[in-house]
Amino acid sequence: MTPFQPYSGSKRKLVLGIDIGTTFSGVAYALLDPGQIPQIHSVARFPGQENAAGDLKIPSMLYYNPDGTVARAGAEAMLPGMDLEAEDKGLFLVTWFKLHLRPQRLELRELKKSDLPPLPPGKTVVAVFADFLAYIFFCARKYISETHANGEIMWASLENDIEIVLSHPNGWEGAQQSKMRQAAYMASLIPNTPEGHSRVHFITEGEASLNFCVKNGLTDEIMRDGESVAIIDAGGGTIDISSYSFVSVSPFVVEEATTADCILQGSTRVNLRAESHIRGLLKNSKFDTNEDIKFILDYFDKNTKPVFKGEGEPYYIKFGSMDCNDAKLKIRRGQLMLTGNEMLLFFQPSINAILKAVKKQHRGAAKKFKTVLLVGGFAASPCLYSALKSGLERLGLSLCRPDSHTNKAVSHGAVSFFLQSLVAARVMKATVGTRVSVSFVPEDAEHAARIANTWRHPSGCIMVRKGFSPPRYTQGQSMREAEEVFQSYQQSSFDASTLDSITCKVLCYQGMKAKPRWTDTEPKLFVHLCSVHADTSKVTQRPMQGPKGTYYEQEYDVILLCGLTELQAQIRWMENVSIYSLLNSASALTRIIGLSPCLQGVERRWVTRVRPCFAD
Repeated sequence: MTPFQPYSGSKRKLVLGIDIGTTFSGVAYALLDPGQIPQIHSVARFPGQENAAGDLKIPSMLYYNPDGTVARAGAEAMLPGMDLEAEDKGLFLVTWFKLHLRPQRLELRELKKSDLPPLPPGKTVVAVFADFLAYIFFCARKYISETHANGEIMWASLENDIEIVLSHPNGWEGAQQSKMRQAAYMASLIPNTPEGHSRVHFITEGEASLNFCVKNGLTDEIMRDGESVAIIDAGGGTIDISSYSFVSVSPFVVEEATTADCILQGSTRVNLRAESHIRGLLKNSKFDTNEDIKFILDYFDKNTKPVFKGEGEPYYIKFGSMDCNDAKLKIRRGQLMLTGNEMLLFFQPSINAILKAVKKQHRGAAKKFKTVLLVGGFAASPCLYSALKSGLERLGLSLCRPDSHTNKAVSHGAVSFFLQSLVAARVMKATVGTRVSVSFVPEDAEHAARIANTWRHPSGCIMVRKGFSPPRYTQGQSMREAEEVFQSYQQSSFDASTLDSITCKVLCYQGMKAKPRWTDTEPKLFVHLCSVHADTSKVTQRPMQGPKGTYYEQEYDVILLCGLTELQAQIRWMENVSIYSLLNSASALTRIIGLSPCLQGVERRWVTRVRPCFAD
């Protein structure tokens, strides 16, 4: 176990790690006192779960009133009689809302939009996410205020400066992070200002799980120089697979071994397959009613699915009275019988997909791992564990399922990340760059095919639109946290005033090509990540001579910090003998926060630092 260092800040601070899961959610926190070693705690008491003290998670569900306001949320939405109250008052139940936020590229044939429970009329996924964030934030405030001495006074003194770490699946990207940050200020967790935005941090569920396992000693036996480990975070909606190499134990240095993976094969997919089978089985029978099927599916989810071990004995779902019998449907005394083979069919696609993803991780890792850790709520499934253990043993890998409250791994790991980031380098999931025009080369077949999409530059050169220009890195390369990559670009105009501002859109290529050249060949695979804005009105543009007279050029660099858990971008340009580096928010709000002279003794050379541009 690697201990935390004493907090070096000058004032007390509160950090919240919030894990909004598809089916269950939790919160962890740390009070940071100057000079003291931080401790991470879980929120372990929620409204509606007073009879289950110590539960660390609440259901990710809400009931909405007809006017769009929240009626009940979390465990309070599952109190006895809530279904009757919902029927009487016309309440709208929302579950699995997190999956509506998923990137479209993660969709599988088995998961259609129609498979997901709908959002309330007039509500976006961001609005629902904000409502649930507001509720879980309220739960955290209530617990901390009631648990700590002078808790209410303490909370009041800290609430305007709380650092919030939000976890998300490995496959979520800049667009999802932007929506989650938007939800945070819609929920009033932060103000909608650059300072408020900077208090929201992100971490993948895979990396959060690694932090938890390392800090709680669950990796001590395999933490040796040069060793690696893979982590499967099996949740309700997604399965996150990550692998990490322990470059050095003293000092502690860990790096991502290959690109993290994310598949939509969590425990909710088991429910969907079970529902499809049961509806088909009961079709046109007297039990083919919404009430009976809802009762059957609820019982399956809470009682049958968690205890299924594999092929063999039958499993029963209670749903009716003693006089409910139908031998053809295998219903006896109000119980529906499913064979072990039928049950296994619900689990097998998830098992196969996980094994395939682990094989892919093992092939891609520069330093091969021998041990795989299984964490998350779905990890408790006996069937999942035994099937994965058997499958991984055939690959020469051992599977461990730590018995140490790993259902709190992500929220604890999120706080741990804020206190001490363990991962020094991350592998890029995709190639990032910008759309550009390139000089037309008649001999190039791809250029010739785009002759209709050319234009004449003020210099007289013919240019081809919709080229793709990435900085000097591509998908699969490892990037250290502080490492910058950049590419130089140029804008030209006959009117110098049109160069008073620069806007550059950063795109993410999500296809299979190693070096994509054009954005028009696979347009749906080029996703907008962020826009960087720069005010260059005080820059003296360079006059140039062309066939049609004088025109002006502005040269600049686009710099990306891709080794962080959230992409950041900046624009840099040279102004006379001064170099200015402008980091800008996606909303074009800028604020100078410091000036520092560059070295090398160049007269009046300064670097201007302002808020980063986060992916949007």
